[in-house]
Amino acid sequence: MLNKQINIELQDTQWQFECVDHDRNIVRAIVYDENGLFYFVRAERDDDFGKATLIETSGGGVEIGEDLQTAIQRELKEELGISVEIICKIGVVSDYYNLIHRHNINNYFLCKVKSFGEKNLTQDEIESFHLSTLKLTYDEAVREYENRANTRLGTLVANRELPILQRAKEIIDESQK
Repeated sequence: MLNKQINIELQDTQWQFECVDHDRNIVRAIVYDENGLFYFVRAERDDDFGKATLIETSGGGVEIGEDLQTAIQRELKEELGISVEIICKIGVVSDYYNLIHRHNINNYFLCKVKSFGEKNLTQDEIESFHLSTLKLTYDEAVREYENRANTRLGTLVANRELPILQRAKEIIDESQK
């Protein structure tokens, strides 16, 4: 059961569909440490999607010629300042952002912290999204996602990430038996 990947197809229920003009291949991670705490990013946005404070898994776009494992290692180093052991691929969530005509292919990994270092955020992540790190228990993370689903974008993010977080917790619990 540990290696059973999940695949989820979600529609954007918040904005009217017009068209999809591009796909974005994304890597994301559920990151945890030896104490069972989980690491996320908090983003404070005020853009086309509206004003919102969100919790999200760390991750981002896969660069041309980059494999998924290299991309997740890079993204976690940049956004959280951590080096990780990739435990397994949790699965893929395909979702849409109708507002910007984008189809997202989110490749989720379960990763365990090996070491902490310096973050390397982009100017956009610092100035536009005000990214910061959240360290939460599983229950705190679930509550944070539920509380942040009070905006249209928050609803899309929670719909995408809560099933993945739940599956990650199952994998961790199974591995400790």
